[in-house]
Amino acid sequence: MYVQIDLDGPAGTLRVSGYEMPTVELLRAPGDEPDPLIPIGTRAAGRLTLTVDGAPARIRPGRGRLLRRSYRVDAVFSGIRYRLVPCSYVESRLLRDGRPLGTLESSGDGKVDAEWATGTGPEPLDRAVGTALAAAFGTGAAPWWDTATNIVAELIP
Repeated sequence: MYVQIDLDGPAGTLRVSGYEMPTVELLRAPGDEPDPLIPIGTRAAGRLTLTVDGAPARIRPGRGRLLRRSYRVDAVFSGIRYRLVPCSYVESRLLRDGRPLGTLESSGDGKVDAEWATGTGPEPLDRAVGTALAAAFGTGAAPWWDTATNIVAELIP
């Protein structure tokens, strides 16, 4: 299934669309200087608007700190709960209502590679929302012990 991803990080816009797929848009509120480490420019939920085919959806990104799970992104649309959570240095797992759908990989360049779990039959909505979350926030994160080791190493002269 072909997916079109249009990401403009400096402007804070993302649009994901495709054949027989709902259009997902994520917009960052204007006015703030975008964070260059986050493709969409912010992890502040109050600065983001998510829509699916024009209907509002809720988005709540984690703060992105020390723990890998703090990089999770939650979205809710039409009673369906999505979670994108890092599962390795480069990949994140997409869950729908707690059930794994597959893994996605994006370095924040507007491209997303997905490997869907066998037998999950992700629907077009699942693919559209998952792709949008991965493109907007990137995927993967270091485990806490690796991050903590790097912090300690920086403190040692």
